Amino acid sequence: MKPLFKGRKVNLATLLTSLVSASVILTLLILTVSSYYSSKNSLATTYLSLNYSKAEKMSHSVDSLFISMRKSLETTVDFLEENEGMSDQEIHENLDLLQRSSGYFNSLSWIDETGVIRAISPNSIGLKGEKIEEGSAKEALDAKQPGLTTPYTGLSNRLIILMSQPLYSKDGTYRGMIGGTIFLQEQNVLNHLLGNDAVEQNGSYYYVVGPAGTLLFHPKSEKIGENVIENPVVRQLTQGKDGMELITNTEGIPMLAAYSNVSEAGWGIVQQTPYSFAEDLLIDQFLQMLKNLLLPSLLLLLFSIFIARRLAAPFTHLGNLVNGLAEGKAVSRPLKDNLMKPHWNREADILTKSVAIAFEILERNNQELTHSALTDALTGLPNRRKLEEVLEGWSSQNRHFSLLILDIDHFKSINDSFGHQMGDQALKGLAETLQTLIRNTDYCFRYGGEEFVLLLPDADRLAAYQVAEKIRKEVEQTLLVPGRIVTVSIGISEFPTQTESLEELFRLADTALYQSKDEGRNRITVSSSGNPS
Repeated sequence: MKPLFKGRKVNLATLLTSLVSASVILTLLILTVSSYYSSKNSLATTYLSLNYSKAEKMSHSVDSLFISMRKSLETTVDFLEENEGMSDQEIHENLDLLQRSSGYFNSLSWIDETGVIRAISPNSIGLKGEKIEEGSAKEALDAKQPGLTTPYTGLSNRLIILMSQPLYSKDGTYRGMIGGTIFLQEQNVLNHLLGNDAVEQNGSYYYVVGPAGTLLFHPKSEKIGENVIENPVVRQLTQGKDGMELITNTEGIPMLAAYSNVSEAGWGIVQQTPYSFAEDLLIDQFLQMLKNLLLPSLLLLLFSIFIARRLAAPFTHLGNLVNGLAEGKAVSRPLKDNLMKPHWNREADILTKSVAIAFEILERNNQELTHSALTDALTGLPNRRKLEEVLEGWSSQNRHFSLLILDIDHFKSINDSFGHQMGDQALKGLAETLQTLIRNTDYCFRYGGEEFVLLLPDADRLAAYQVAEKIRKEVEQTLLVPGRIVTVSIGISEFPTQTESLEELFRLADTALYQSKDEGRNRITVSSSGNPS
């Protein structure tokens, strides 16, 4: 007989040692890799959460600022409306006082209803007497209501935003507006609020964008005025959304970005951290973790090898004894009897058969349990759980079908008059009747109580109505309860013609069923709601 294996054989001790060593090394590798990715996700989530917290806090601060700015304009306008006889010079003095005391605006001006700048503070701007005939300021003037413009270049050739408040006389005549401006590329209230530490040591920074995606504040002042609507988070902000995500900015740099809306102004604040910083930090942590794991892992490996060799020793000894027996060496009788006992092959055979039998029994038990869980014990029909399973499958396939909900009329009176046992017999009789009236491809379920549900695949409402009418007549003529005619009411809906929602499909059929009940029972109602047929 030819040997099954040729060449060098591997002894059990070496095999176990190799397997244990490989297991320890692979476990360490898997632990390290999984820890790396887990830490990576955790670190990214942490920075996103921190950035979102900062962005949200900053947006609240900017929101409060604009509320205060608006309030100061309203107070000024209220004062001017109460003292409408004030001269231009007096109005200028009031604007000058507000501009210097509040520090909210780089300039304050009164622009009359014709667009002429009648008063402006500070005087150094030199625009008094100029007329505004177009642009954002003209639009704000013509709007005759409080507003905040998008960034535009004003008469002073500065990039500004304008907050306006309409001014009326006591008789309701429009006198123009009081406007406060912020010079975006110069020192302004926004700079003071946001501070000079917009860029942190880890590379994190924040910026502010307007409703159209224009930069209103940025650590790099030369970028103010640029439109960055292509940035993913800026697009989200322009849609009024808050959130946080890993994005690639307009310069192609991956960023952990969080963003929050300034509701009062319609602006958005973005706080972001370069993803490279998180990666560098993660690599440092990863290397430190490897250093910490190296010694324990080495000790574990040595201990595992020691245990593996101890475990393999009896089998190695047994192998040597069997080999000695095969070579004709003297072996004691007790040891020979022990060696002659069936060993691995027999046990493997028994184990294989046992597992096969166990799986067969387990499979049979599982089938019985599954059938029991999906079948109504009284009628033998599939139950509500099976109904949900079929509906989910058909819905995912977008399969066309009609749904019928059937209810026994006055079923409570049957139980009250004849007892629950007769009621159960009526239910079983109805189940048998229904099964004889539907196709092999149709489903009939007991939904609960005296309600049954039928699913008719590839059937529209007209076809379903014809089946329902056949059922209604057959039930009326079948003696389900001795001495009493039993009738049913039916509601019909269609998927996906009427709706693609299973919940809505049931609601439509249920509403149709109750309409059948309300209109006298022993009738069928086809739902006409939902999408047009």
